[in-house]
Amino acid sequence: MSNDALPPLLILLSSLLPGLIIFFLPEKSVRLRTALNLCGALFKVAVVIVVLQGVYAGLEYSASVPFLPGNDLVLRIDSLALLFVTLSAGLWLVMTVYAVSYLEDSPNRSRFFGFYSLCVSATVGIAMAGDLLTLFVFYELLTIATYPLVVHNGTPEARRAGTVYLAFTIGGGVLLLAGTVWVQTLAVSTNFLEVAGVLEGLGQEHETALRLIFALMVGGFGVKAAVVPLHQWLPRAMVAPAPVSALLHAVAVVKAGAFGIIRVVYDVYGVELSHALGLSDALAVLATATILYGSFQALRQDDLKLRLAYSTVSQVSYILLGIALYSPLASIGGLSHLVHQGLMKITLFLCAGNLGQTLGIHKVSEMNGAGARMPWTMAAFSVAALGMIGLPPFAGFISKWYLGSGAVQSGAGWALVVLLISSLLNAAYFLPILSRVWFRKQTGPWPEEKSFGRFETKAGLLFPPVTTAIATVAVGLFAGTPVSPLSWIRDVVAVEYRL
Repeated sequence: MSNDALPPLLILLSSLLPGLIIFFLPEKSVRLRTALNLCGALFKVAVVIVVLQGVYAGLEYSASVPFLPGNDLVLRIDSLALLFVTLSAGLWLVMTVYAVSYLEDSPNRSRFFGFYSLCVSATVGIAMAGDLLTLFVFYELLTIATYPLVVHNGTPEARRAGTVYLAFTIGGGVLLLAGTVWVQTLAVSTNFLEVAGVLEGLGQEHETALRLIFALMVGGFGVKAAVVPLHQWLPRAMVAPAPVSALLHAVAVVKAGAFGIIRVVYDVYGVELSHALGLSDALAVLATATILYGSFQALRQDDLKLRLAYSTVSQVSYILLGIALYSPLASIGGLSHLVHQGLMKITLFLCAGNLGQTLGIHKVSEMNGAGARMPWTMAAFSVAALGMIGLPPFAGFISKWYLGSGAVQSGAGWALVVLLISSLLNAAYFLPILSRVWFRKQTGPWPEEKSFGRFETKAGLLFPPVTTAIATVAVGLFAGTPVSPLSWIRDVVAVEYRL
Protein backbone atom coordinates (compact mmCIF):
# COMPACT_ATOMS: atom_id res chain seq x y z
CA MET A 1 0.00 0.00 0.00
CA SER A 2 1.42 3.38 -0.99
CA ASN A 3 1.45 6.36 1.34
CA ASP A 4 -1.09 8.21 -0.83
CA ALA A 5 -3.59 5.34 -0.33
CA LEU A 6 -3.44 5.49 3.46
CA PRO A 7 -5.25 8.81 4.22
CA PRO A 8 -8.54 7.89 2.47
CA LEU A 9 -8.61 4.58 4.31
CA LEU A 10 -7.83 6.24 7.65
CA ILE A 11 -10.60 8.80 7.14
CA LEU A 12 -13.04 5.97 6.48
CA LEU A 13 -11.85 3.64 9.24
CA SER A 14 -11.61 6.34 11.95
CA SER A 15 -15.38 6.18 12.39
CA LEU A 16 -16.05 2.68 11.03
CA LEU A 17 -13.87 0.76 13.48
CA PRO A 18 -15.03 2.61 16.64
CA GLY A 19 -18.61 2.14 15.51
CA LEU A 20 -18.18 -1.62 15.09
CA ILE A 21 -16.56 -1.90 18.52
CA ILE A 22 -19.25 0.22 20.18
CA PHE A 23 -21.98 -2.20 19.03
CA PHE A 24 -20.58 -4.85 21.39
CA LEU A 25 -20.14 -2.64 24.45
CA PRO A 26 -22.55 -3.06 27.36
CA GLU A 27 -24.68 -0.04 28.22
CA LYS A 28 -22.75 0.57 31.45
CA SER A 29 -19.46 1.13 29.54
CA VAL A 30 -20.09 4.86 29.37
CA ARG A 31 -16.49 6.04 29.59
CA LEU A 32 -15.14 3.59 27.04
CA ARG A 33 -17.96 4.33 24.59
CA THR A 34 -17.43 8.08 24.99
CA ALA A 35 -13.68 7.69 24.56
CA LEU A 36 -14.10 5.67 21.38
CA ASN A 37 -16.52 8.25 19.98
CA LEU A 38 -14.36 11.25 20.76
CA CYS A 39 -11.05 9.64 19.80
CA GLY A 40 -12.47 8.52 16.46
CA ALA A 41 -13.86 11.99 15.74
CA LEU A 42 -10.64 13.74 16.78
CA PHE A 43 -8.51 11.33 14.76
CA LYS A 44 -10.67 11.89 11.68
CA VAL A 45 -10.27 15.67 12.01
CA ALA A 46 -6.50 15.26 12.45
CA VAL A 47 -6.19 13.14 9.30
CA VAL A 48 -8.31 15.63 7.34
CA ILE A 49 -6.02 18.47 8.44
CA VAL A 50 -2.99 16.51 7.21
CA VAL A 51 -4.73 15.81 3.91
CA LEU A 52 -5.66 19.47 3.51
CA GLN A 53 -2.02 20.41 3.85
CA GLY A 54 -1.03 17.69 1.40
CA VAL A 55 -3.54 18.74 -1.24
CA TYR A 56 -2.40 22.36 -0.90
CA ALA A 57 1.11 21.06 -1.56
CA GLY A 58 -0.04 19.29 -4.73
CA LEU A 59 -0.32 15.72 -3.43
CA GLU A 60 -3.04 13.32 -4.63
CA TYR A 61 -4.67 10.61 -2.52
CA SER A 62 -6.48 7.53 -3.78
CA ALA A 63 -7.03 3.93 -2.75
CA SER A 64 -8.74 0.84 -4.15
CA VAL A 65 -10.45 -1.84 -2.05
CA PRO A 66 -11.39 -5.20 -3.64
CA PHE A 67 -15.17 -5.54 -3.89
CA LEU A 68 -16.64 -7.42 -6.87
CA PRO A 69 -14.76 -9.44 -9.51
CA GLY A 70 -13.28 -6.83 -11.81
CA ASN A 71 -14.69 -3.96 -9.74
CA ASP A 72 -12.93 -2.32 -6.81
CA LEU A 73 -14.26 0.32 -4.47
CA VAL A 74 -12.33 3.44 -5.46
CA LEU A 75 -11.63 6.11 -2.87
CA ARG A 76 -10.21 9.37 -4.15
CA ILE A 77 -9.73 12.72 -2.46
CA ASP A 78 -10.13 15.51 -4.99
CA SER A 79 -10.93 19.12 -4.13
CA LEU A 80 -14.70 18.59 -4.15
CA ALA A 81 -14.44 15.45 -2.01
CA LEU A 82 -12.23 17.24 0.48
CA LEU A 83 -14.78 20.03 0.86
CA PHE A 84 -17.49 17.56 1.92
CA VAL A 85 -15.12 15.42 4.00
CA THR A 86 -13.92 18.44 5.96
CA LEU A 87 -17.47 19.55 6.66
CA SER A 88 -18.52 16.06 7.76
CA ALA A 89 -15.46 15.52 9.96
CA GLY A 90 -15.75 18.87 11.70
CA LEU A 91 -19.46 18.64 12.34
CA TRP A 92 -19.21 15.01 13.46
CA LEU A 93 -16.84 16.08 16.23
CA VAL A 94 -19.28 18.76 17.36
CA MET A 95 -22.21 16.36 17.10
CA THR A 96 -20.41 13.68 19.10
CA VAL A 97 -19.87 16.02 22.04
CA TYR A 98 -23.53 17.02 21.88
CA ALA A 99 -24.95 13.51 21.44
CA VAL A 100 -22.98 12.08 24.39
CA SER A 101 -24.50 14.70 26.68
CA TYR A 102 -27.98 14.59 25.11
CA LEU A 103 -28.30 10.81 25.47
CA GLU A 104 -26.66 10.63 28.89
CA ASP A 105 -29.62 8.87 30.54
CA SER A 106 -31.11 7.20 27.47
CA PRO A 107 -31.31 3.44 26.78
CA ASN A 108 -29.68 1.66 23.83
CA ARG A 109 -26.74 4.04 23.61
CA SER A 110 -24.34 1.44 22.23
CA ARG A 111 -26.73 0.71 19.38
CA PHE A 112 -27.24 4.42 18.77
CA PHE A 113 -23.57 5.39 18.67
CA GLY A 114 -22.65 2.33 16.65
CA PHE A 115 -25.02 3.32 13.87
CA TYR A 116 -24.12 6.98 14.36
CA SER A 117 -20.50 6.16 13.53
CA LEU A 118 -21.47 3.97 10.58
CA CYS A 119 -23.59 6.82 9.25
CA VAL A 120 -20.60 9.16 9.24
CA SER A 121 -18.43 6.44 7.65
CA ALA A 122 -20.94 6.09 4.81
CA THR A 123 -21.01 9.87 4.40
CA VAL A 124 -17.25 10.24 4.01
CA GLY A 125 -17.33 7.21 1.70
CA ILE A 126 -19.81 9.07 -0.51
CA ALA A 127 -17.56 12.13 -0.44
CA MET A 128 -14.44 10.18 -1.41
CA ALA A 129 -16.11 7.88 -3.98
CA GLY A 130 -13.92 7.80 -7.07
CA ASP A 131 -16.43 6.16 -9.38
CA LEU A 132 -20.15 5.54 -9.73
CA LEU A 133 -20.14 2.05 -8.22
CA THR A 134 -18.41 3.25 -5.06
CA LEU A 135 -20.78 6.20 -4.83
CA PHE A 136 -23.79 3.88 -5.12
CA VAL A 137 -22.50 1.40 -2.50
CA PHE A 138 -21.84 4.03 0.16
CA TYR A 139 -25.07 5.82 -0.67
CA GLU A 140 -27.04 2.66 0.07
CA LEU A 141 -24.99 1.97 3.20
CA LEU A 142 -26.06 5.38 4.42
CA THR A 143 -29.70 4.33 4.11
CA ILE A 144 -29.07 1.19 6.16
CA ALA A 145 -27.07 3.03 8.84
CA THR A 146 -29.57 5.87 9.22
CA TYR A 147 -32.79 3.86 9.56
CA PRO A 148 -32.06 2.64 13.16
CA LEU A 149 -31.37 6.25 14.17
CA VAL A 150 -34.70 7.44 12.78
CA VAL A 151 -36.59 4.75 14.75
CA HIS A 152 -34.35 5.00 17.83
CA ASN A 153 -37.09 6.13 20.22
CA GLY A 154 -39.09 3.00 19.42
CA THR A 155 -42.48 4.72 19.52
CA PRO A 156 -45.21 3.84 17.00
CA GLU A 157 -44.73 7.27 15.44
CA ALA A 158 -40.99 6.67 15.10
CA ARG A 159 -41.55 3.27 13.50
CA ARG A 160 -44.01 4.76 11.02
CA ALA A 161 -41.50 7.49 10.18
CA GLY A 162 -38.85 4.81 9.66
CA THR A 163 -41.14 2.89 7.31
CA VAL A 164 -41.75 6.01 5.23
CA TYR A 165 -38.02 6.76 5.23
CA LEU A 166 -37.18 3.28 3.99
CA ALA A 167 -39.89 3.36 1.31
CA PHE A 168 -38.55 6.61 -0.13
CA THR A 169 -34.83 5.87 0.18
CA ILE A 170 -35.03 2.29 -1.12
CA GLY A 171 -37.13 3.53 -4.02
CA GLY A 172 -34.51 6.19 -4.68
CA GLY A 173 -31.81 3.54 -4.51
CA VAL A 174 -33.57 1.51 -7.22
CA LEU A 175 -33.65 4.57 -9.49
CA LEU A 176 -29.99 5.26 -8.81
CA LEU A 177 -29.02 1.64 -9.48
CA ALA A 178 -30.84 1.70 -12.81
CA GLY A 179 -29.09 4.91 -13.80
CA THR A 180 -25.70 3.61 -12.68
CA VAL A 181 -26.04 0.36 -14.64
CA TRP A 182 -27.17 2.29 -17.72
CA VAL A 183 -24.11 4.55 -17.52
CA GLN A 184 -21.92 1.45 -17.21
CA THR A 185 -23.25 0.21 -20.55
CA LEU A 186 -22.59 3.51 -22.36
CA ALA A 187 -19.39 4.91 -20.88
CA VAL A 188 -15.88 3.71 -21.48
CA SER A 189 -15.20 4.24 -17.77
CA THR A 190 -17.20 5.47 -14.79
CA ASN A 191 -14.09 6.40 -12.87
CA PHE A 192 -14.09 10.06 -11.81
CA LEU A 193 -10.31 9.91 -11.68
CA GLU A 194 -9.90 9.46 -15.43
CA VAL A 195 -12.30 11.96 -17.02
CA ALA A 196 -14.22 15.08 -15.98
CA GLY A 197 -17.55 13.89 -17.32
CA VAL A 198 -17.81 10.16 -18.04
CA LEU A 199 -20.58 10.70 -20.61
CA GLU A 200 -19.14 13.76 -22.34
CA GLY A 201 -17.95 11.95 -25.46
CA LEU A 202 -21.30 10.45 -26.47
CA GLY A 203 -22.98 11.67 -29.65
CA GLN A 204 -26.44 12.95 -30.49
CA GLU A 205 -27.79 9.43 -31.01
CA HIS A 206 -27.72 8.96 -27.23
CA GLU A 207 -29.55 12.15 -26.28
CA THR A 208 -32.76 10.43 -25.19
CA ALA A 209 -30.84 7.91 -23.11
CA LEU A 210 -28.77 10.66 -21.51
CA ARG A 211 -31.89 12.57 -20.48
CA LEU A 212 -33.48 9.46 -19.01
CA ILE A 213 -30.31 8.57 -17.12
CA PHE A 214 -30.19 12.08 -15.70
CA ALA A 215 -33.79 11.77 -14.53
CA LEU A 216 -33.07 8.42 -12.88
CA MET A 217 -29.95 9.62 -11.09
CA VAL A 218 -31.37 12.95 -9.96
CA GLY A 219 -34.46 11.08 -8.76
CA GLY A 220 -32.28 8.65 -6.83
CA PHE A 221 -30.17 11.32 -5.17
CA GLY A 222 -33.12 13.71 -4.95
CA VAL A 223 -34.85 11.53 -2.36
CA LYS A 224 -32.16 12.19 0.23
CA ALA A 225 -31.76 15.79 -1.00
CA ALA A 226 -35.49 16.20 -0.16
CA VAL A 227 -36.49 17.75 -3.47
CA VAL A 228 -40.22 18.11 -4.11
CA PRO A 229 -42.12 15.76 -4.32
CA LEU A 230 -39.59 13.32 -2.83
CA HIS A 231 -39.22 15.27 0.43
CA GLN A 232 -42.05 13.75 2.46
CA TRP A 233 -39.87 11.45 4.56
CA LEU A 234 -37.90 14.35 6.04
CA PRO A 235 -40.58 16.10 8.14
CA ARG A 236 -41.77 12.70 9.42
CA ALA A 237 -38.22 11.84 10.52
CA MET A 238 -38.28 14.73 13.01
CA VAL A 239 -39.62 12.31 15.62
CA ALA A 240 -35.99 11.20 16.02
CA PRO A 241 -33.81 12.68 18.82
CA ALA A 242 -32.25 16.10 18.19
CA PRO A 243 -28.76 14.71 17.43
CA VAL A 244 -30.30 12.57 14.68
CA SER A 245 -32.22 15.53 13.26
CA ALA A 246 -29.01 17.54 13.12
CA LEU A 247 -27.22 14.61 11.50
CA LEU A 248 -29.94 14.20 8.85
CA HIS A 249 -30.05 17.89 7.95
CA ALA A 250 -26.50 19.16 8.32
CA VAL A 251 -23.95 16.36 8.22
CA ALA A 252 -25.09 13.28 6.39
CA VAL A 253 -28.29 12.35 4.61
CA VAL A 254 -29.63 15.54 3.00
CA LYS A 255 -26.13 16.74 2.18
CA ALA A 256 -25.26 13.34 0.69
CA GLY A 257 -28.20 13.66 -1.70
CA ALA A 258 -27.16 17.16 -2.75
CA PHE A 259 -23.54 16.04 -3.12
CA GLY A 260 -24.64 13.13 -5.31
CA ILE A 261 -26.44 15.50 -7.68
CA ILE A 262 -23.34 17.68 -7.80
CA ARG A 263 -21.32 14.63 -8.83
CA VAL A 264 -23.87 13.81 -11.54
CA VAL A 265 -23.65 17.30 -13.03
CA TYR A 266 -19.88 17.71 -12.67
CA ASP A 267 -18.44 14.21 -13.04
CA VAL A 268 -21.00 12.09 -14.87
CA TYR A 269 -22.15 14.67 -17.44
CA GLY A 270 -19.89 17.69 -17.06
CA VAL A 271 -21.28 21.21 -16.98
CA GLU A 272 -21.06 21.67 -20.77
CA LEU A 273 -23.05 18.54 -21.64
CA SER A 274 -25.58 19.20 -18.87
CA HIS A 275 -26.21 22.65 -20.31
CA ALA A 276 -26.26 21.52 -23.94
CA LEU A 277 -28.92 18.88 -23.25
CA GLY A 278 -31.09 21.29 -21.24
CA LEU A 279 -30.63 19.18 -18.12
CA SER A 280 -29.41 22.14 -16.11
CA ASP A 281 -32.61 24.01 -16.93
CA ALA A 282 -34.74 21.10 -15.72
CA LEU A 283 -32.71 20.92 -12.50
CA ALA A 284 -33.14 24.66 -11.99
CA VAL A 285 -36.92 24.35 -12.29
CA LEU A 286 -36.94 21.48 -9.79
CA ALA A 287 -34.75 23.45 -7.36
CA THR A 288 -36.93 26.55 -7.70
CA ALA A 289 -40.13 24.63 -6.96
CA THR A 290 -38.50 23.07 -3.90
CA ILE A 291 -37.13 26.37 -2.60
CA LEU A 292 -40.51 28.07 -2.73
CA TYR A 293 -42.55 25.08 -1.52
CA GLY A 294 -40.28 24.48 1.48
CA SER A 295 -40.40 28.14 2.48
CA PHE A 296 -44.18 28.35 2.31
CA GLN A 297 -44.57 25.12 4.27
CA ALA A 298 -42.17 26.35 6.97
CA LEU A 299 -44.42 29.37 7.50
CA ARG A 300 -47.31 27.08 8.47
CA GLN A 301 -45.51 25.07 11.16
CA ASP A 302 -45.83 25.72 14.90
CA ASP A 303 -43.70 22.70 15.79
CA LEU A 304 -40.14 24.07 15.88
CA LYS A 305 -38.41 21.02 14.40
CA LEU A 306 -40.97 20.82 11.60
CA ARG A 307 -40.39 24.48 10.77
CA LEU A 308 -36.66 23.79 10.62
CA ALA A 309 -37.27 20.64 8.54
CA TYR A 310 -39.20 22.49 5.85
CA SER A 311 -36.55 25.19 5.98
CA THR A 312 -34.03 22.48 5.08
CA VAL A 313 -36.21 21.34 2.17
CA SER A 314 -35.96 24.90 0.85
CA GLN A 315 -32.37 25.72 1.75
CA VAL A 316 -30.71 22.58 0.34
CA SER A 317 -32.14 23.36 -3.08
CA TYR A 318 -30.13 26.58 -3.09
CA ILE A 319 -27.19 24.24 -3.65
CA LEU A 320 -28.91 22.62 -6.62
CA LEU A 321 -29.99 25.96 -8.08
CA GLY A 322 -26.40 27.20 -7.96
CA ILE A 323 -25.15 24.11 -9.77
CA ALA A 324 -27.94 24.36 -12.37
CA LEU A 325 -27.54 27.99 -13.43
CA TYR A 326 -24.52 27.34 -15.70
CA SER A 327 -22.54 30.13 -14.11
CA PRO A 328 -19.22 29.93 -12.23
CA LEU A 329 -20.44 32.50 -9.70
CA ALA A 330 -23.68 30.62 -9.09
CA SER A 331 -21.74 27.38 -8.67
CA ILE A 332 -19.56 29.08 -6.07
CA GLY A 333 -22.73 30.14 -4.29
CA GLY A 334 -24.22 26.64 -4.44
CA LEU A 335 -21.10 24.89 -3.16
CA SER A 336 -20.65 27.55 -0.49
CA HIS A 337 -24.15 26.82 0.73
CA LEU A 338 -23.22 23.14 1.07
CA VAL A 339 -20.87 24.27 3.84
CA HIS A 340 -22.70 27.32 5.17
CA GLN A 341 -26.12 25.69 5.41
CA GLY A 342 -24.51 22.84 7.33
CA LEU A 343 -23.10 25.20 9.94
CA MET A 344 -26.30 27.19 10.29
CA LYS A 345 -28.73 24.29 10.30
CA ILE A 346 -26.78 22.22 12.81
CA THR A 347 -26.80 25.25 15.10
CA LEU A 348 -30.57 25.60 14.80
CA PHE A 349 -31.29 21.94 15.51
CA LEU A 350 -28.91 21.78 18.46
CA CYS A 351 -30.57 24.84 19.94
CA ALA A 352 -33.97 23.23 19.38
CA GLY A 353 -32.68 20.17 21.21
CA ASN A 354 -31.52 22.35 24.11
CA LEU A 355 -34.96 23.94 24.41
CA GLY A 356 -36.59 20.53 24.49
CA GLN A 357 -34.15 19.03 26.99
CA THR A 358 -34.02 22.03 29.32
CA LEU A 359 -37.45 23.66 29.19
CA GLY A 360 -39.63 21.08 27.45
CA ILE A 361 -40.25 23.53 24.60
CA HIS A 362 -41.11 22.00 21.22
CA LYS A 363 -43.35 24.63 19.62
CA VAL A 364 -42.76 28.14 18.37
CA SER A 365 -45.76 29.35 20.37
CA GLU A 366 -44.03 28.22 23.59
CA MET A 367 -40.84 30.22 23.02
CA ASN A 368 -41.87 33.57 24.54
CA GLY A 369 -39.07 34.90 26.75
CA ALA A 370 -36.73 31.95 26.11
CA GLY A 371 -33.88 34.38 25.48
CA ALA A 372 -33.97 35.55 29.10
CA ARG A 373 -33.86 31.99 30.42
CA MET A 374 -31.35 30.58 27.90
CA PRO A 375 -29.40 33.57 26.50
CA TRP A 376 -26.44 31.65 25.04
CA THR A 377 -28.59 29.05 23.33
CA MET A 378 -30.93 31.64 21.88
CA ALA A 379 -28.05 33.91 20.82
CA ALA A 380 -26.64 30.99 18.83
CA PHE A 381 -30.10 30.32 17.38
CA SER A 382 -30.45 33.98 16.41
CA VAL A 383 -27.10 34.04 14.61
CA ALA A 384 -28.01 30.95 12.58
CA ALA A 385 -31.52 32.25 11.81
CA LEU A 386 -30.22 35.61 10.60
CA GLY A 387 -27.67 33.74 8.50
CA MET A 388 -30.43 31.66 6.94
CA ILE A 389 -32.26 34.83 6.00
CA GLY A 390 -29.08 35.99 4.29
CA LEU A 391 -28.10 39.01 6.35
CA PRO A 392 -24.45 40.12 6.50
CA PRO A 393 -21.98 39.38 7.97
CA PHE A 394 -23.17 35.80 8.44
CA ALA A 395 -22.32 32.79 6.27
CA GLY A 396 -25.70 32.69 4.51
CA PHE A 397 -25.13 36.15 3.06
CA ILE A 398 -22.03 34.93 1.23
CA SER A 399 -23.91 32.06 -0.40
CA LYS A 400 -26.83 34.21 -1.49
CA TRP A 401 -24.57 36.98 -2.78
CA TYR A 402 -22.81 34.59 -5.12
CA LEU A 403 -26.06 32.90 -6.12
CA GLY A 404 -27.57 36.28 -6.99
CA SER A 405 -24.43 37.37 -8.84
CA GLY A 406 -24.47 34.08 -10.74
CA ALA A 407 -28.10 34.58 -11.70
CA VAL A 408 -27.15 37.93 -13.24
CA GLN A 409 -24.05 36.43 -14.89
CA SER A 410 -26.09 33.68 -16.55
CA GLY A 411 -28.89 36.02 -17.60
CA ALA A 412 -31.39 34.22 -15.35
CA GLY A 413 -33.13 37.24 -13.86
CA TRP A 414 -35.99 35.00 -12.75
CA ALA A 415 -33.59 33.21 -10.37
CA LEU A 416 -32.78 36.52 -8.72
CA VAL A 417 -36.50 37.03 -8.11
CA VAL A 418 -36.77 33.52 -6.64
CA LEU A 419 -33.87 34.24 -4.27
CA LEU A 420 -35.47 37.50 -3.17
CA ILE A 421 -38.88 35.90 -2.54
CA SER A 422 -37.30 33.01 -0.69
CA SER A 423 -35.24 35.34 1.53
CA LEU A 424 -38.39 37.29 2.40
CA LEU A 425 -40.10 34.02 3.30
CA ASN A 426 -37.07 33.04 5.38
CA ALA A 427 -37.49 36.28 7.29
CA ALA A 428 -41.22 35.64 7.65
CA TYR A 429 -40.72 32.32 9.44
CA PHE A 430 -37.57 33.15 11.45
CA LEU A 431 -38.09 36.74 12.62
CA PRO A 432 -41.33 35.98 14.53
CA ILE A 433 -39.38 33.38 16.50
CA LEU A 434 -36.68 35.90 17.38
CA SER A 435 -39.34 38.41 18.34
CA ARG A 436 -40.93 35.92 20.73
CA VAL A 437 -37.60 34.88 22.17
CA TRP A 438 -36.21 38.34 22.89
CA PHE A 439 -39.12 40.78 23.08
CA ARG A 440 -42.02 38.87 24.65
CA LYS A 441 -42.28 37.84 28.26
CA GLN A 442 -42.96 34.34 29.42
CA THR A 443 -46.20 34.39 31.39
CA GLY A 444 -46.33 30.95 32.99
CA PRO A 445 -44.12 28.01 33.92
CA TRP A 446 -42.10 26.28 31.25
CA PRO A 447 -43.53 22.94 30.12
CA GLU A 448 -40.77 20.83 31.74
CA GLU A 449 -38.04 23.05 33.16
CA LYS A 450 -34.85 21.47 34.50
CA SER A 451 -32.26 23.25 36.61
CA PHE A 452 -28.51 23.11 35.98
CA GLY A 453 -27.26 25.47 38.65
CA ARG A 454 -25.64 28.61 37.32
CA PHE A 455 -25.59 27.25 33.77
CA GLU A 456 -28.61 27.49 31.51
CA THR A 457 -28.22 23.85 30.41
CA LYS A 458 -25.62 21.08 30.39
CA ALA A 459 -22.21 22.24 29.22
CA GLY A 460 -22.13 19.42 26.67
CA LEU A 461 -25.35 20.74 25.16
CA LEU A 462 -24.32 24.40 25.23
CA PHE A 463 -20.79 24.28 23.83
CA PRO A 464 -21.59 22.72 20.40
CA PRO A 465 -24.23 25.22 19.13
CA VAL A 466 -22.23 28.18 20.43
CA THR A 467 -19.19 26.85 18.57
CA THR A 468 -21.05 26.41 15.27
CA ALA A 469 -22.69 29.84 15.69
CA ILE A 470 -19.23 31.40 16.07
CA ALA A 471 -18.16 29.51 12.94
CA THR A 472 -21.20 30.92 11.10
CA VAL A 473 -20.01 34.43 11.89
CA ALA A 474 -16.35 33.68 11.20
CA VAL A 475 -17.02 32.12 7.79
CA GLY A 476 -18.89 35.26 6.80
CA LEU A 477 -16.41 37.76 8.21
CA PHE A 478 -13.33 36.03 6.79
CA ALA A 479 -14.79 34.87 3.48
CA GLY A 480 -12.14 36.79 1.54
CA THR A 481 -9.16 35.14 3.24
CA PRO A 482 -7.14 32.25 1.76
CA VAL A 483 -8.15 29.88 4.58
CA SER A 484 -11.90 30.30 4.09
CA PRO A 485 -14.07 27.59 2.47
CA LEU A 486 -14.88 30.14 -0.24
CA SER A 487 -11.27 30.20 -1.39
CA TRP A 488 -11.26 26.42 -1.76
CA ILE A 489 -14.61 26.44 -3.55
CA ARG A 490 -13.38 28.94 -6.14
CA ASP A 491 -10.64 26.47 -7.10
CA VAL A 492 -13.18 23.63 -7.39
CA VAL A 493 -15.39 25.67 -9.70
CA ALA A 494 -12.40 26.82 -11.78
CA VAL A 495 -11.57 23.19 -12.49
CA GLU A 496 -15.16 22.23 -13.37
CA TYR A 497 -15.61 25.19 -15.74
CA ARG A 498 -12.04 24.84 -17.06
CA LEU A 499 -11.26 28.46 -16.31
